[in-house]
Amino acid sequence: MKLVFNNIKGDRLIWAIAALLAIFSFLPVYSAASNLAYVRGDGDTFNYFVKHFLHLFLGFSIIYVVHKTPYRYFRGLSMIMIPVVLVLLAATMFQTDNSESLTNARRWIRVPFVGFTFQPSTLASIVLMVYVARYLSKIKDKQITFKETILPLWMPVFLVLVLILPANFSTTAIIFTMVMTLAFLGGYPIRYLVLILLSGIVAFVMFIMAAKAFPEAMPNRVDTWMSRIDSFTNGEDTEADYQIEKAKIAIASGGIQGVGPGKSIQKNFLPQSSSDFIFAIIVEEYGLIGGLTLMLLYLLLLFRIVIASHKADTIFGKLLVIGVGLPIVFQALINMAVAVELFPVTGQTLPLISSGGTSIWITCLAIGIILSVSAKRQEIKEKEEREDNPLEILSETI
Repeated sequence: MKLVFNNIKGDRLIWAIAALLAIFSFLPVYSAASNLAYVRGDGDTFNYFVKHFLHLFLGFSIIYVVHKTPYRYFRGLSMIMIPVVLVLLAATMFQTDNSESLTNARRWIRVPFVGFTFQPSTLASIVLMVYVARYLSKIKDKQITFKETILPLWMPVFLVLVLILPANFSTTAIIFTMVMTLAFLGGYPIRYLVLILLSGIVAFVMFIMAAKAFPEAMPNRVDTWMSRIDSFTNGEDTEADYQIEKAKIAIASGGIQGVGPGKSIQKNFLPQSSSDFIFAIIVEEYGLIGGLTLMLLYLLLLFRIVIASHKADTIFGKLLVIGVGLPIVFQALINMAVAVELFPVTGQTLPLISSGGTSIWITCLAIGIILSVSAKRQEIKEKEEREDNPLEILSETI
């Protein structure tokens, strides 16, 4: 155990929070998986437990490898990966839809020879945030014009969002919001950000009009978005409304202390009980205490992300930590808000808690990048302490 702790670097509290979330996730995922097991006919919940364990094991392996990588390498990698994710998004968008559910249409791509599916939009989101952080750090404290930033900064953002939007509006909206937030924190002129925001609204309205004019191009997607918004605002009886009602019943049943681990009733009626609505199952089984504790862990993670950004030794490091870390907490809060009907149904998972390989792996990739920046700061601090200690210098020379 001592050897393990000696080989991990960076913010130890971020390591601890990630580990606590991952360890806790086994209980609700295993409980909620019972519904999936019997719906699909095999009745074996242990397979889902093993699958979740393998996803987390690979995820923490990603954290370990990435946090050992000097974060300066991510500058160049982001430029290489932007064309790659654009190709993956295009291939996903234009593939033949053989999915069983229209909800998953054009979101997933099957990896050849391996047999598992992958969601390119999640990878695209983190690559784009690293790319934007790189560019903002490059132009920091320089006199810039809007025209000269259109191609190098906003064109990749526009292409990624355009390729994700037809299949996943919520992910598109989150990425756009996070990019705008990062640009604001990076010192990009506010008047240009307002122009980008207005351009985004106009582009989205034009997309809706095109989708309405040619519905065969994007079957049911715009209608799905509109029905979810109508259900949220008007309380209409839709599938999204059914999920919200079951989630609220689960939360109300939990009370203060919850009904106990594995004793959830609503997991048998909630379609996405192990992924999108797992927070409702957590509150039902562990009560308000469990739900608030989980929320506090994410807020503590946000606090440590801000600390890690503040302590970073370069502008790129500061923006990188915020760019990849803020979406984790933002996504978690959105997931919780959906469960308590403070937000329309989005399909966003709860980071490190919900089942699903792609979400876990990309979250772990983001955490690994944050820890890489934090580890560099720790390395500099240790070097400064050695230089200030003449006995330490003497011991190294002998």
